[in-house]
Amino acid sequence: MLTLKRTDSSDADFTALVKLLDADLAIRDGDDHAFYDQFNKVTAIKYVIVACEDTIPVGCGAIKHLSDEAMDVKRMYVPEDRRGRGIAGEILAALEHWAAELGYTKCLLETGLKQPEAIALYKKSGYTIIPNYGQYAGVENSVCYEKVFL
Repeated sequence: MLTLKRTDSSDADFTALVKLLDADLAIRDGDDHAFYDQFNKVTAIKYVIVACEDTIPVGCGAIKHLSDEAMDVKRMYVPEDRRGRGIAGEILAALEHWAAELGYTKCLLETGLKQPEAIALYKKSGYTIIPNYGQYAGVENSVCYEKVFL
């Protein structure tokens, strides 16, 4: 049975999953990894979801304040052997619900063109492509999305 735990970036399960995510991204991003990695620090993230099957952590995601209206979705990850089961979709929906509870009206996110699974998830979840924002403006290998939920 899948359970979703609300926590923060100090959670040991989250930290372990993020290490796996970073290793995966280092391979996918290649020479671009150092650029993206500078924006993926996980210290002091207040809003983290860790998904567990029984007691085994099988996925994570986080949201960070971006503006008065928007949260930024960060650090979404499900290990390859757990993909295709809807875990990431449940994590994403829980993050959106949490953002709405906190008074935000939308979520924004950036992902890489070398992450087709992530792109498919965001499209399936109702996200639409927007111009690259913030530090991703003008970055060819980035694609940014938005979902308005109020």
